[in-house]
Amino acid sequence: MTRLVLDTTVLAHAVRSRHGASNRILLAFSPQRVKLLASVPLFLEWEASIIEPDDILGNSLDRTQRNDLLADLAGLIIPITLDMAWRPQLRNSRDEMVLETAVTGEADAIISWNERCFSEAAARFGIATLSPQEALQRWWS
Repeated sequence: MTRLVLDTTVLAHAVRSRHGASNRILLAFSPQRVKLLASVPLFLEWEASIIEPDDILGNSLDRTQRNDLLADLAGLIIPITLDMAWRPQLRNSRDEMVLETAVTGEADAIISWNERCFSEAAARFGIATLSPQEALQRWWS
């Protein structure tokens, strides 16, 4: 079973556009094929990015749909408890929780629009870093 961590950028893009690769990942997600990992801090960041006020983001989803998306995600994730003993690994400290969730949860990959920020550190732990398009090709084609 494939274990994945979604960077917040993927969810933010999915909410902004119904036509991009990020949105297709959410629509194609199958808990029988792929396990989605999230820690509490990562889920809270997802929530903040999805519930942004309508005037800030060009949201393709209304508020009810965004709340439903969060509820669906909460029901799908495997919760990961973080252990920050090996930090820091990344230049941007805000991204540490994404990498740490992937490492602690023994993820196969991190899906992100910011691949460069994760790729070197993730590779040290045997974790791939993929764009949403690459993830679609690998697991949902």
